Amino acid sequence: MSENIQSQIISLIKDSLVELEITDSACEELQLDIPAETRFGDLSANIAMRLSKALKKAPRDIAEGLIKSMLKRIDKTILKDYIKDIKVEGAGFINFYFSDKYLCEQLDLILKKGKEALRINLSGGRAVLIEFVSANPTGSLSVAHARQAAVGDCLANVLDFLGFKVKREYYLNDEGNQINILGKSVELRINELIGEKIEFPENYYQGEYICDIAKLAKEKKIKTEDLGDFAANFILNIIKKELVDFGVRFDTWYSQKELGKSGKINKAFEYLKSKDLLYEQEGALWFKSSSFGDDKDRVVVKSDGSQTYLAPDIAYHDDKYRRGFDWLINLWGPDHHGYINRLKASVAAFGRDPKTLEIVIVQLASIFRNGVPVQMSTRRGEFITLREVLDEVGVDAARFFFLMRRTSSHLDFDLEVAKKQNAENPVYYVQYAHARIASILRNGEFKLDKDADLSLLKEKEELNLIKKILQFSYIMNVCLATQDPYMITVYLQELSECFHKFYDLHRVLTDDLALTQSRLVLIEGVRITIATGLDLLGISKPEKM
Repeated sequence: MSENIQSQIISLIKDSLVELEITDSACEELQLDIPAETRFGDLSANIAMRLSKALKKAPRDIAEGLIKSMLKRIDKTILKDYIKDIKVEGAGFINFYFSDKYLCEQLDLILKKGKEALRINLSGGRAVLIEFVSANPTGSLSVAHARQAAVGDCLANVLDFLGFKVKREYYLNDEGNQINILGKSVELRINELIGEKIEFPENYYQGEYICDIAKLAKEKKIKTEDLGDFAANFILNIIKKELVDFGVRFDTWYSQKELGKSGKINKAFEYLKSKDLLYEQEGALWFKSSSFGDDKDRVVVKSDGSQTYLAPDIAYHDDKYRRGFDWLINLWGPDHHGYINRLKASVAAFGRDPKTLEIVIVQLASIFRNGVPVQMSTRRGEFITLREVLDEVGVDAARFFFLMRRTSSHLDFDLEVAKKQNAENPVYYVQYAHARIASILRNGEFKLDKDADLSLLKEKEELNLIKKILQFSYIMNVCLATQDPYMITVYLQELSECFHKFYDLHRVLTDDLALTQSRLVLIEGVRITIATGLDLLGISKPEKM
């Protein structure tokens, strides 16, 4: 669809650069953007400004030369009927203006092919594994985990839509110190139940849920040495149910305990030793991560014989590649930022390109009520959980709100706004646009005519609406480039706003049958695009509200 015209324009620019004998690294990284204002066209290139310093020429002069060359050769390309004008504007932007013919053809394509017309294959056949949430099974999912769940699931949907072979994975940290502390926390609560006076350490798990697990473990007569595993499995089942209710599924639940039993960690160590990348110092075993860009070497086995977190992670990520994945994406919380270089170093140590491991840091989320922060205390086990958010605002609002900001930005989530049934609530605003269109299309008097005369769509609001629809492929490219799906929420709000503006100014069902049929096609194109976006977000598409 519109993805093709972008590649055609880039080819046109590159051919003109060759003709003008302009060579620079910037020429290899050509990309198009959407101008902030519609009056500046439909697509824009900033190549002239990027070349200005190297060529020692004013950007506008470079742009004018490129445009002159492009206009000479455009008639020999498919673009001759689809680009009505090319202008140099502002500091030296080259702006392209679509023809009405192009707009009508693309709208017609969406009507006839549906969401498939919006789909573009950008995968190159690659298989991608997205690991996300991966919360320790020591308590309910927090809003921080909820945000990671929404982002990871939506990103997986987007990559699947773009042709990637996508798998979702949850790494289960089901052994080690935190599981031991979990078991001891339950043991102390059991002792309390039988009348013993206990002192509960501050670093133990103190939520009410520990008391509930203790009661059940006491009833089932679970052995003391098995309390950690019992509690972890109990909590894991809760986590799985919460994620299912949130619309998030995983293809695999990868157990750290099973990884240790498999011998894969030892095999990874053997490989690193064979490459002289492990050494002993002060009784500990060190990985030469500094040889691959890390700021210092890292301990993988401590002097007491216990492994650091890096040890299983090295083997785990090696195993990901061995399972046939070309691209690994991990979604982590901000507290893991310093861990990135050492893990990328381990990928490089196995002879793989560290760029094939992408770490996306998902910043934290704060819960508000009417603009006032809801206080939380993780130490006491008192925090807002995913379950509480779902119970209060529902799945659709929860997913949309958790996706409304860049992953690199802190997110403020106001529960009261998410519950509103008006335009102040963005998810309601988008869903209402879909429902309103569905209602119009249900009108029995007019049928959708796939051969409607779309050249009748000449009003500014009509053409702007088509142009906004055609930005969908651009948004998909942005999501892929950033590994961040938040732009879909922005786009859907903008598309809904364009539709509401059109609807407020122009009747869809008119006395002019031909015009009515063309406008029905227009709004069906909007509905298909909104529906596709909502599907990617994992949000319902109501036909009545």
